[in-house]
Amino acid sequence: MEIFIVGALIIFVLIYNKTIDTKKFVEDNQKYANKLMEEDYEFLLHAKYGDNVNVEELFKKRFMYAFLVAILFLFIFLSDLSLINVVLTFVVGVVMFKLPYFQLQRYYKQHLHEIDLMLPYYLKGLEILIQHYTVPVAIGRSIADAPDIFKPGLREMIEKINAGDSSIQPYMDFANEYPVRDSMRMMRLLYRLGLGGQEKKQERLLMFSKSVSSLQSKARETKYKERLEHMESLTHIMLIVTGVGVMLVIVMSMMHMF
Repeated sequence: MEIFIVGALIIFVLIYNKTIDTKKFVEDNQKYANKLMEEDYEFLLHAKYGDNVNVEELFKKRFMYAFLVAILFLFIFLSDLSLINVVLTFVVGVVMFKLPYFQLQRYYKQHLHEIDLMLPYYLKGLEILIQHYTVPVAIGRSIADAPDIFKPGLREMIEKINAGDSSIQPYMDFANEYPVRDSMRMMRLLYRLGLGGQEKKQERLLMFSKSVSSLQSKARETKYKERLEHMESLTHIMLIVTGVGVMLVIVMSMMHMF
């Protein structure tokens, strides 16, 4: 324990006096650290914090925090250094490094329901744009007013389309990133809207419009149901509290009489 305290103090003093420049250390090893970044890490950050998030800065802090925790654990085991303790230190470092990523994944899964309710209203705005523009142009113009959580996926889809991918894959990739109700079907309809002549476009736009209206109705029903359930739960709580209060008053009155 004494070794640990002395070691921690030494590290703190060296960092405080900038003898050890943690920022320079991270920047020098950034290219190696970036290889540890998960493929969907940037997407998850944008989904939680919006477009203005600094992905590289947050990843640096995440990496540095895990590294420092691993060093501290290494100092703890310094007096009894063994292969098991070294492996344990490595495991602790990996867990601390992965923990923020798992928290982002959990946040995204918890908010899939919210995404499910937002998608029909985004598609309704996109439908209006498609009446005046081609599908790729309409998608590009819709990004500015789209919910923040959709923007990374929309940008990625447009980049693939503009790069020459005329297949359905960019649309399916978007649907896979937002695996909510009917997202696959709506992306297929959206892809078909960009195919064929003007007559076919009008027919497919009508079908797309009906599907969007149906999704909006489901979203409204879901919101109404959730509000109703919330009001019912509040009513039940109020009744229980009132009942308990009445019983306490009766018990207190009986005790006073005796």
